[in-house]
Amino acid sequence: MDEREILTRFKAGTLGRDDAARLLNGARQPRTEPPFPPPRPDTVQNPDHGVPDAHGASDGHGAPEGRGMSDGHGASVGHGASVDPGASVGHGASVGPGAFDGDRVLDSRAAADRATSTDLIAVVGIAGRYPLAPDLHAHWDNLLTGRDTSSAVPATRAWLASSAAGRRGHFLDAVADFDPEFHGITPTEAAQMDPQERLFLEVAWDALEDAGYTGSRLDALTTASGASRALGVFVGAASHDYALLAAGAWTPGAGAIPAAGHCGLPGRLAASLELTGPAQAVDTAECSGLTAVHLAVGALRRGECAAAVAGGVELLLHPARLADGAGEGVGAVVLKPLHRALADGDRVHAVVRDTAGGHRTRPRRPEPRAAEEAHESRETTARRIGSAGAVTGIAALTDAVLQVRNGVRITGGPESAGVPWPRTRDEAGRELPRTATVEIAAESGGTAWAVIEEYTAEPGGTDTGGDGGPLLLSAPTPAHLAATARRLADWLTATATADAPADTDAVADAGHPASGPPPAGLARALRVGRAALPCRIALPASRGVTELVARLRHFADTGEAGPEGATADLRDGRGDPLGLDGLPETRDYLIALWRAGHTETLTRLWLNGVGVDWAALEAASPWAAPSQPPPPSARLRRPLWLGADRAPEEPEPNG
Repeated sequence: MDEREILTRFKAGTLGRDDAARLLNGARQPRTEPPFPPPRPDTVQNPDHGVPDAHGASDGHGAPEGRGMSDGHGASVGHGASVDPGASVGHGASVGPGAFDGDRVLDSRAAADRATSTDLIAVVGIAGRYPLAPDLHAHWDNLLTGRDTSSAVPATRAWLASSAAGRRGHFLDAVADFDPEFHGITPTEAAQMDPQERLFLEVAWDALEDAGYTGSRLDALTTASGASRALGVFVGAASHDYALLAAGAWTPGAGAIPAAGHCGLPGRLAASLELTGPAQAVDTAECSGLTAVHLAVGALRRGECAAAVAGGVELLLHPARLADGAGEGVGAVVLKPLHRALADGDRVHAVVRDTAGGHRTRPRRPEPRAAEEAHESRETTARRIGSAGAVTGIAALTDAVLQVRNGVRITGGPESAGVPWPRTRDEAGRELPRTATVEIAAESGGTAWAVIEEYTAEPGGTDTGGDGGPLLLSAPTPAHLAATARRLADWLTATATADAPADTDAVADAGHPASGPPPAGLARALRVGRAALPCRIALPASRGVTELVARLRHFADTGEAGPEGATADLRDGRGDPLGLDGLPETRDYLIALWRAGHTETLTRLWLNGVGVDWAALEAASPWAAPSQPPPPSARLRRPLWLGADRAPEEPEPNG
């Protein structure tokens, strides 16, 4: 029997603990198929997800097939030389693997499935793009400095030129840009997609990478019924500007126009990752993004999914909606029951204590604990990013999370900067966690509300330095892999320099970070939390951050991994030359290699296209997610718009 049946029978009481643990040790099978389904003809429909047909029409909540990214399971390693799975890759110290412990799996899964209607919900991943802020680091800087994010209508939005004169709003950069190859989508299909759907797909992926759930860890997200990949997707959206622009330009014989519905927002992510949780779009005007969080919290507490992505998006693309003070944005959070997040070693950004929603009435909520409680509302959000429609609620919640996490309150509009936010104490003198309320009232009468609380306890785990294992990166193309390596090198340089004492010689601009080990848990986070895509590189991570940065930059510049590294390109159909993925004995072989400390051989197998489930192999070794997550994968975005689906020959990485 497989793992799902074992767990189901254990929970039902028909299988004893010892027998279940023994069977799990023999039944746990790494996921061998690629993280995305291979592209299929656009005319094929998926009745389970309501997939649009070749013309973009949709019959449900899903997204077009063919969006998936296939790794092809073909490999050429390095510069054409085939890798011997038993050869040494020169990674130095090997990881000290723990036993593959079925009892530990049973304990963590049983605890994780005891969800109740009052469970606290952890924010384990977060991402967003807001005016003058391509990521949340820049957005936080804008909040701290009270930056005015308003501007004239961007010159790149030529279709708005006739209505843009004298208008000022809060706009995102490069809303027409997208990286279809990263998400396994053809340029023609991408040009037909609503840019809101494209942006949400990118930001939701960034949030999942922040949480460490784009790889095989998705399989561990199971419900009490045993369904794996039980990740829900809830998205708030309220506008259809792209479809209106297409309809206005349509002429007989011009073909199909983009769909006007919002079903593709959650459906495309759900279909591309083969998720089994609910996928819902919601329109409650300015409350939409926060209502999506409320729906996600409810689904988690009812056990409908083990984790959820929730967010919202708003773009101003039609001239009729241009107004002074209007705003844009896209944001997403990844949510899990707190007890399950702690059992899984997740990093917790903040805790959602409760949520509510209603219409023309203030949702029931507890009284504030103290005057020091922060309050986020439609008005505070409008001062920062404009009147931002459906993204208002998730933007307000994001600001609340950033404030409680960083211990800084944002007290006003552009004239005010952040101020230190000390914790209050109860009558016994004990510190209380910082708390923020988020309350959004829409002009339509809808309301949504949430209480966000600081998470103060340290997550379980013992990682205090480098783990000695390989640092693995992968991407859909060699250009993407080089850009991702360069981004990681830049991040390591900035992180090491920021953490260095004032008297060190670290100079970020010169690209020479302070010496020392890589951030604790970094290599393991990349191994277990990222999808295994076709183009791959393995590097030793135990030599210190200075050498690692040099190796990453060398690879980004030359495409060569160096004497102790290796690369692979699995797009040509020559991967897994021995056919190991199809053999039932492969699982036992991989476990035996891990137990014996042969991480170099496992790395060679991974480079050859064998499905090495690092998360399953390393599950018994305690760890904590790195305090600073690695940066998201690089994208090569380019303009893709109605009637223009051709790309520049050499796209530049820009997010």
